[in-house]
Amino acid sequence: MISNRHFFVAFISVFFLYLTGHSFSLSAQSTYIQHFSTKEGLPSNNCYYAMQDSKGYIWIGTDAGVSRFDGRRFENFSIDDGLPDNQILLMKEDQKGRIWLVAFNGEMSYFLDGKIYNSQTDPALQMLKFKAIVTSIFEDSKGKIWFGTNKNMLFCLDGHVLLKFTSSDPDKQFIFSYVNEDRQGKIWIYSNQCVRVFERGHFKMTSYAPVQPISYKTLASQKNNSIIYIDPKGLNSRKNGINQAVTAISPALLLKDPGYFFYQDQELWLSANDGVYHFDAQKKMTRYLQDIPAVQVFKDTRNDVWFTTNNGIYMLPREENRLSVFNKNYGLSSDNIKSLTMDKDHKLWLGEDYGHIEILDTKTALLKHLDIPDKKTYGGIKKLLLDTAGQSMYFASDYGLGVVKNIDQDTKSFRYVKEVSHTGIAVKDFSISSDGKMAIALSSGVVVIPNRNKHLEFNLSTLKDNIDFFNDRAYCVYYDPLDELWFSNINGFSKIDKNATLVPYHQNELLTKRINDIKRLSDGTMVLATDGYGLVLLKDGKITYRFTQKQGLASNICKKTFIQNNHIWVISNNGINRICLDGSAPLIEAFEYTNPLLKNDVNDLYIDKNTAYFATSKGLVYFHNKAHHEFAEAPRALISSIALNDQKISIKDPDIQLRSSGGKITIYFSAIDFQNQDIWYRYRLKAEDDWTETRNRRIEFSSLSAGVYSFELCARTTNSSWGIPMSINFTVKGPFWQRTWFLIFLIALAAFTFYRIAVVVTKGQKNKEQQKLLLKNKILMLEQRALQAMMNPHFVFNVMNSIQHYINTKDTSSANKILTGFAKLIRKNLEICTKSFISLEEELEYLELYLSLEKKRFGDKLRYHLQIASEIDKDETQIPSMLLQPYLENAIWHGIMPLDEGGDINIQMSQDREKNLLIKIIDNGIGIDNSLQHKKTGHSSKGMDLTQERINLLNKIEANPIQIAIHQNGSSGTTVSIKIPVH
Repeated sequence: MISNRHFFVAFISVFFLYLTGHSFSLSAQSTYIQHFSTKEGLPSNNCYYAMQDSKGYIWIGTDAGVSRFDGRRFENFSIDDGLPDNQILLMKEDQKGRIWLVAFNGEMSYFLDGKIYNSQTDPALQMLKFKAIVTSIFEDSKGKIWFGTNKNMLFCLDGHVLLKFTSSDPDKQFIFSYVNEDRQGKIWIYSNQCVRVFERGHFKMTSYAPVQPISYKTLASQKNNSIIYIDPKGLNSRKNGINQAVTAISPALLLKDPGYFFYQDQELWLSANDGVYHFDAQKKMTRYLQDIPAVQVFKDTRNDVWFTTNNGIYMLPREENRLSVFNKNYGLSSDNIKSLTMDKDHKLWLGEDYGHIEILDTKTALLKHLDIPDKKTYGGIKKLLLDTAGQSMYFASDYGLGVVKNIDQDTKSFRYVKEVSHTGIAVKDFSISSDGKMAIALSSGVVVIPNRNKHLEFNLSTLKDNIDFFNDRAYCVYYDPLDELWFSNINGFSKIDKNATLVPYHQNELLTKRINDIKRLSDGTMVLATDGYGLVLLKDGKITYRFTQKQGLASNICKKTFIQNNHIWVISNNGINRICLDGSAPLIEAFEYTNPLLKNDVNDLYIDKNTAYFATSKGLVYFHNKAHHEFAEAPRALISSIALNDQKISIKDPDIQLRSSGGKITIYFSAIDFQNQDIWYRYRLKAEDDWTETRNRRIEFSSLSAGVYSFELCARTTNSSWGIPMSINFTVKGPFWQRTWFLIFLIALAAFTFYRIAVVVTKGQKNKEQQKLLLKNKILMLEQRALQAMMNPHFVFNVMNSIQHYINTKDTSSANKILTGFAKLIRKNLEICTKSFISLEEELEYLELYLSLEKKRFGDKLRYHLQIASEIDKDETQIPSMLLQPYLENAIWHGIMPLDEGGDINIQMSQDREKNLLIKIIDNGIGIDNSLQHKKTGHSSKGMDLTQERINLLNKIEANPIQIAIHQNGSSGTTVSIKIPVH
């Protein structure tokens, strides 16, 4: 069944096709724009203003404080950190590096060297308590800072002197004044009513016509000392009193409450109450963030475009890093694309769920739909393969394989591969040769059909070993251009040559591992994508290269590859890479800016001359296939804060000193990066020391020897070399015995020599008692680890029950999925089972695995939610390992599952005033008291009992006890409350 579907009219109106080497371009509506909200760490989604400072940080003013963003982490500041008000409307950086913050209550504050200064900490700010809202800030060439307000008041801060200007003329007031400076150093004031110039300490009225922007937001300064503004006619510039029209803007758009705009190099970005509008140099308009109210647009130093909205902030990467998404919004049947290829007419074939195949014509922008009748067998089309000779398209699912004939004609027919004895087949992979053969990788072995054009049938019972059947579970097959068959099975990598001779390649242990995909380079090199051992290049029976994470791969688990000239594209389970083999040594390039869409769940890929296409669970993702480059610009490493003995100090402190005994210095750092790149850091304390590499963003030094240290730090990404190091100096004071006062102390100490002898004897006795206590603590610790180990089989038993359920119900697909989840869970369990304490981040990752596993079994009967307070440092907070899982398990099995309609589990994590971690597990099940009353036996939760025993042992060892309380919520539902002292 075939049906033609045009893209809906709104999309066609902005869709344009530019054909270069048969690639195509979609509208800006399909361009991926990264979104940041409270989920990512913003204090509020209601954002008023954003800017980039001289260091590269993005600052966002919201109604819940101000946030500093380095691309990875939002560092939030509120009234608790010194802000006079949480609503920050405007920001401006001056020449001294101060970030001026305009609060809604009219008070001013600024951020400098890691601290916020207000009227309480900087007396000079006492006079900056304006009884008005500041609408503009301007710093002139002499360092004077001018503040325009929404009232008839203009202020100028000249050092420690504040000047105030008002007008008694009701028709010539300073309302919404905007300050600018010309090239001669004259200060000009623009308002809707008049234009003034500052001469000899006073403002003089001019005869120039006033500028009349739509609002105070639609006026800005340019680098050439002119101003640019939007009035009811469009975009205009004003220089030396002369107006010039720049760009006409439709009246309808100007009625949409334009906000802060950005204009540069004849390119206009305009925010409005229904999105963002972009006008390029040719005046062509493109719309972004449709129907999302935007209040500001600006570009950062790397040409990324930022949109400030009441729904958080958005970032559109610079043009070379942009990617696009084609999904159900543009006509696809499903967002979940399993496979992808292109035919000779440059039509994209997309394999989807439920027996759907979509054909996207890149020339006409038409979409055709193929419907495979047998949706049960062909539920998910996981591979598409073009037969150029026969003008056919082969397709495969997990349990079937077929071919679409006459793909260049309107009427298409289907044929299917059949096993005549009606034995079910599990297709892992397939390949076709140019001389008519077909090889199929099955769970039972590799089957070769000698003439696929005549028949597509075979009988497993009549196949001959090592002729047309190669026993043992197979993973993938591949016919190279010489029609030699390569395959991978549980025994390793092998080849069937032109003489039908089996040639195994098992001499290297790597070639006995699982291989997920096989390709061939033009020089005969075989490219092998392994399952956990990286990418292997094999030529003449010898491994020539092996690429792993150490060389820059996103992951050692490689799923699929694509060969384009001398470039190898690799899909891993953690992103994509491109390996360039053009030079003397291979170069690996990462595409971290695609992480939000291509980090996980990439199923297939196709690369043509100009465009890279990826089949993902979120639709067809594609971006421009630009030329390979050796190295990108290295990220700039920055020290964000320093703490001496856990007390933060100014970064600019010229005299950082640390005591040698008990002193501790902690350095927090980051790198400015808005492309989601994997960043490595390296540091050293002295110039002669070796560099130490890390991916952490915090380094702590204690017990350093006396001396002067210069901490150096730099950063790099996979695509860059190491950046220029930045450094800070600090001094560790010498030990006390090297100081003068200690000589005096020695004289006094001699008088107490005999007393000290007595003290030593007494101390020896105490030491023996201390050793006994240490031994006792060690015994208690070993006991609690034993209890922890007992929990492992208990947990495994419960999960195996879930797997057994799917096997009994013959739900093989679900069983496979839950086995995969169970494998991940077991791997995580092995990682933490020997640890008494783990980070909260690890515990959350473990719980997510466990809950998703239970969710797969119980479906809509189980709903769960995680709420973690933003102030909790998940990496630094330590909790006992496997603490929460038994309580969650009990809530699911004994609280929610007895209910026919299922129920909800809410996991809430917060901090109390003492910074203790508070965890609540709340379910709306039948209630613990009701559950105990209805139990017919004396059975109790083994997991909860073991957990309680572990906590009791830990409380004997730790100074501050862990508190656990369990109670029923009225007539139903249960709450488990856990209070954990922070380590």
